[in-house]
This record gives sequence, structure tokens and C-alpha cells, in this order.
Amino acid sequence: MEQYFSATQKMEQEVMFPSLLRGVFPQQEGAAPAAGGHADLYERYQLLKAIKPMVEKGLASVNDQSQTGADADTSSDDSDTMDAQLEERLSHHLAGLQQVLTHLTRDANALTRRYSQILEQISPSEGQPSW
Repeated sequence: MEQYFSATQKMEQEVMFPSLLRGVFPQQEGAAPAAGGHADLYERYQLLKAIKPMVEKGLASVNDQSQTGADADTSSDDSDTMDAQLEERLSHHLAGLQQVLTHLTRDANALTRRYSQILEQISPSEGQPSW
């Protein structure tokens, strides 16, 4: 989770001109940019920015629900069965969340790297005179 928040924060700090990402597609190792249906980096940037508050809000609401859920009363027989089911469901959902956050972190890092490459192409390096 921390890697995701760190990657999105770095992305937000470095990407000062998101419009530079329009029409730029993600580069995949050894593959040409895919045609049709794939979002450009600008759309991915917008998506990553939109998702971040939802993840933060969702995390806060999970903490709130866990505090109120601890007060519920259930019978002991049903409780054991429900606990086992809840553990399985939680494990399944956490694994899915981990996969999604890993994917989003990878996207944010790749987007940030590509943005830096675009800036390097636009502006001359500081070691070379621009005349």
C-alpha cells in the first residue's frame, strides 16, 4: 500500500504538464504500441489521479466498518462458520487488492519515467549549450 501511495505521490509531483502525455502510449518491453482500445498515458494519468482518493477513502471506511463490526453479537456455532468464510473472503479480496495495487503502482512508475523521458527530449540537457 505504501509503495502505491509513494508512486502516485511522486507521479503527481513530477508530472507538471499532464497534457504532454496526450497521444503517448505505454511502452512495453519488446512490443510495439497496441492499437485500439488502449488508453494513452494522459488517460492513465487521469485514472490514477481519480483512483487515489477512492483508495484513501476506501481504506478509511474499512477502518470505520471494522470498529463497528466488532460490536455485533452472533451465536457461537454460526460465528465459527462465518469466521472461516470471512477469513477466506478476506484472503481472496486482499490478494485481489494486492494485485490491483501492484498494477497501479507499476503504471504510476512507468508513467512518471515516460514523462521524464518526454521532458528530456523537449529540453536540451544542462551540460550542452543551447546555441
